[in-house]
Amino acid sequence: MGNARSLAAGQVCRIYTYEVSTGATTPAHTGSTVLFEAPNWTADGDLIVNGDGLLWRLPADGSDPPRQIPLSGVPGLNNDHVLAPGGETIYVSADDGHIYEAPLSGGAVRRVTHEDRLHFLHGISPDGATLVYVGIEQHRWEGAVLFTIGRDGGPSTRLTDGGPDDGPEYTPAGDWIYFNTERFSGHAQIARIRPDGREPQQLTGDERVNWFPHFAPDGGRAVYLSYPPGTLGHPADRLVQLRLVDGDAWDAPRTLAELPGGQGTINVNSWSPDGSRFAYVDYPAG
Repeated sequence: MGNARSLAAGQVCRIYTYEVSTGATTPAHTGSTVLFEAPNWTADGDLIVNGDGLLWRLPADGSDPPRQIPLSGVPGLNNDHVLAPGGETIYVSADDGHIYEAPLSGGAVRRVTHEDRLHFLHGISPDGATLVYVGIEQHRWEGAVLFTIGRDGGPSTRLTDGGPDDGPEYTPAGDWIYFNTERFSGHAQIARIRPDGREPQQLTGDERVNWFPHFAPDGGRAVYLSYPPGTLGHPADRLVQLRLVDGDAWDAPRTLAELPGGQGTINVNSWSPDGSRFAYVDYPAG
């Protein structure tokens, strides 16, 4: 549907959960029909993913297959979707470049954004009042910068200039927005700013291309996606690493896994409510 990605011949989509304390991985789904992407983890133990331009739900323990969440009044979806605090609402990005509010149980949606730019949602403030997104004007992807907007819509507030920036997400305390940017070293590194755009700080500085920082609910650790040196953008079907940072030790990340993936693996926050596990997707071929 729309711009949805699909599996190549012989390729498999596998959704896993990863337990940080033991390193154990548990399969939640394996399939060769739908290319699922970008898990969220609900308060009641389900994973929310997108696939074929639709939203799907499945138990994190793999006890049932993915089932579609029926939404009406929204174009095909991409892989940027964020659960609101409280667990009954999800915000989604659609192929028309706008953000929509949807009931997690399914039903009619409400369009949030109306400005003349592309909007790619990545985070919501802990109080649920503000969305942070990547804005792209005139389809100039190299000029991607960060904006915030109230959950009810209205004018956006620009946070950054220059870019390209991507993957913004509030910390659980709401005092920082973490994201990835090329502004410091010419390739994507993890950085942070205050929610009003002040105090930009670079956090990683290695040769690898680092994307999508996601914090556990207690704020004590974060996981991010790391591409090989020289990677442009955040493509699919690369040998990538999932890296963990404890506390503020961004100069000493731990590599948890190396896997075939990239785009779709961990685009949005996928930590379990207790912070013991996170979900991810890989796409082996052959």
